[in-house]
Amino acid sequence: MTIMDRLAGKIAVVTGGTRGIGRAIAERLLRSGVAVAICGRKGDTVSRVVEEMKSLGRVFGQAADVTDFTQVRNFFRAVAEEFGRLDILVNNAGEGVFRKVGEMSVEDWRRNIDLNLNGTFYCSHEALSLFATRGGFIVNISSLAGKNAFTGGAGYNAAKAGVNIFTQALMLDHRHDKVRVCSIMPGSVDTDFGGDGSHRTGDSSWMIAPEDVADTVAMVLSMPERTMISAVEMRPSRPKK
Repeated sequence: MTIMDRLAGKIAVVTGGTRGIGRAIAERLLRSGVAVAICGRKGDTVSRVVEEMKSLGRVFGQAADVTDFTQVRNFFRAVAEEFGRLDILVNNAGEGVFRKVGEMSVEDWRRNIDLNLNGTFYCSHEALSLFATRGGFIVNISSLAGKNAFTGGAGYNAAKAGVNIFTQALMLDHRHDKVRVCSIMPGSVDTDFGGDGSHRTGDSSWMIAPEDVADTVAMVLSMPERTMISAVEMRPSRPKK
């Protein structure tokens, strides 16, 4: 049975699905026959991306800031109205504010935690209520930064480390509710995460492509129900020396 055979007909939410890794995941799932709902902070951007992806399959979008629980709840209610159920959640929305601890403001710290960690909890909480008795799959896009600290990364390191341990606890809480959970931890990915990618200097071909992460998500989701890949580490195979 192919990946498409196992995923076709499923309903998925991909947060932060308008660009970068999130968009690559949404497009990969659409090509596998999954109906996809995406969210992003800007309504006009969500509408444009939904229009651009319509040729790939059934796609729905709504503006939602995952740091705001009310907006998250409204988004998942809209997904339930649109599709009637949910099978997959990909918690992808995230970004980093990079400062040394002594230079970091309280707002910088909160932004890291709110978007990367709290948003993952808010969306997982709402997805679980839609999985009901059928069960489902939650994939959290974390980072190797959750295991490997680096200077200037304290807020982001802490948030992604929190995502990793939250993923493990979530699995233990709900594995007997037919819920599978996986944390995918990429290293350097060729996106504009750390700034506008169009202004990046030098060769970026050594970096992981967003499509590589998307393929990994599809592989994890397509495992037989008896099997759960609980964590994946991804690294560039030939990083810059």
